[in-house]
Amino acid sequence: MRDQLLSRVVEAVERLAQRRDADPSALLGGVSLTPSKSPEHGDFATNAALVLAKPLRAAPRELADELVSELGDCGGSLARAEVAGPGFVNLFLTAGRWRDVLSRVLREGEAYGRSEGGKGREVMVEFVSANPTGPLTIGHGRNAVLGDCLAGLLQATGHSVTREYYFNDAGRQMRVLAASLRARYAQLLGRDEPLPEDGYRGEYLVEVARALVDEHGDGWLEADESAFQRRAQEAIFAGIEATLDRLGIRFDVYSNERVLYDTGRVDRCLADLRDAGLVYEKDGAVWLESTRFGLNRDRVLVKSSGEATYLLPDIAYHREKLERVRTTIDVLGPDHVEQFPYVRAAAEALGLDPQAIELVLYQWVNLRRGGEKVKMSTREASFVTVDEILDDVGVDAFRYFMIERRADTHLDFDVDLARERSDRNPVYKIQYAHARLCSIERRAAEQGFEVAGAASIPFELLTAPREEELIRLLERFPDLIRHAAKAREPQEVARYLLDLSSAFHAYVSDGKRHRVIGEDRELSAARLGLVGALRATLANGLRLLGIQAPERM
Repeated sequence: MRDQLLSRVVEAVERLAQRRDADPSALLGGVSLTPSKSPEHGDFATNAALVLAKPLRAAPRELADELVSELGDCGGSLARAEVAGPGFVNLFLTAGRWRDVLSRVLREGEAYGRSEGGKGREVMVEFVSANPTGPLTIGHGRNAVLGDCLAGLLQATGHSVTREYYFNDAGRQMRVLAASLRARYAQLLGRDEPLPEDGYRGEYLVEVARALVDEHGDGWLEADESAFQRRAQEAIFAGIEATLDRLGIRFDVYSNERVLYDTGRVDRCLADLRDAGLVYEKDGAVWLESTRFGLNRDRVLVKSSGEATYLLPDIAYHREKLERVRTTIDVLGPDHVEQFPYVRAAAEALGLDPQAIELVLYQWVNLRRGGEKVKMSTREASFVTVDEILDDVGVDAFRYFMIERRADTHLDFDVDLARERSDRNPVYKIQYAHARLCSIERRAAEQGFEVAGAASIPFELLTAPREEELIRLLERFPDLIRHAAKAREPQEVARYLLDLSSAFHAYVSDGKRHRVIGEDRELSAARLGLVGALRATLANGLRLLGIQAPERM
């Protein structure tokens, strides 16, 4: 509906521009159509007159009057247009056009909200990508849910999506992990072997060591570092995969740093950067001359010890990714934000499109219990794992709370609220709305109401203000999904579902005025059609967030 209405506004703008001897194509960039906040201001408003004022050197209200004239006698879905404020044009739709929304929702069912705008476009979403040095913490949990929901949104808009997990299994941190496991293994056998000074201190590594003792006794005391590294990596990664499986997250591709070295991609990347004149040597190290790209400093690619920094394999990895897909989206925490511009600049220097490498940045998660912030320290192994929170609040609450805020804002995860079964808990409120809708449909079936085809439901009987509010919210859903996917902001879906469920709860709370199943069977049929449309839309939105839509609670 919105697309059709915007097309009509654009056509009116083009006619207005032509009458003033202006080029229409140069004027349409900022023209938008937004839902009105209150019914008295119409259904939508356009800023077209305000956008045209400067290039046409005319007063906005004068142009707004002309735009209303260009819209003519309206007709079709448009009932009337009015000038408002400094030059907005408010657009009022015919009542019948709104009723068509309900027929569409019921007709499309699970497909309502989906679109094909991204058809033919390949996108890789790389997320989680936690190194196999410990279990997933709540920070990783935000990354996991954010990336999974973003991938789902892109699929819902027709994109061909690959979910990819990349991990570093080479370098110093893996050697430290191996030494830490060796020390824990020796300690369990009664040996006096201290942990490395910067070793991994978590209890999870003791469990891996205990399994080694159970299987091999003291037979691994002379094993080399690679054996301990391999065993630690396998055990920890199995735990990571199990946690992700609990969250309903599955990946299409797993990539790792070691393969980039084994296949020579890292060496070729360095050689190509050198051939392009973008590296130099200083103090025994190899540097990327990143100041040539407008960045504030040069960065080391290879240390004086001969070991590559994280930057070099990262550049090689992004180069390899763009050989497979047209666009890659990195979901990264704030500890990676400084490195990203260097990866992007180096990729451009190697002939790749820097705009094909996108960053979705998320901020840290603060955990709260009993109103108090839980202190965490990865170094001291006092972190809180995703599994601990899942055991406490469940998957649905975890996923919703991780996605309800903009990714680039800090998130306070209130465990007590997530556990609460009341309308203070947003995910409970949304799920209860779905269960309540299912309950109404069950009661209607018990009383002999048959599900009518959408075309035969008398939706014209739905004239109450709260009914019109619900229909307007339902109409927004497809556009909201498209915008959330394009903006890479899945929290818009979480916010929408809360708004829709709140409006529904308010509607049914006035049982006398909005009784769904009553003596007037035609009105009941119309309201049951509304109930079905609400249930389908809530279920579709919850599915996009990976959250269950329960039929009973």
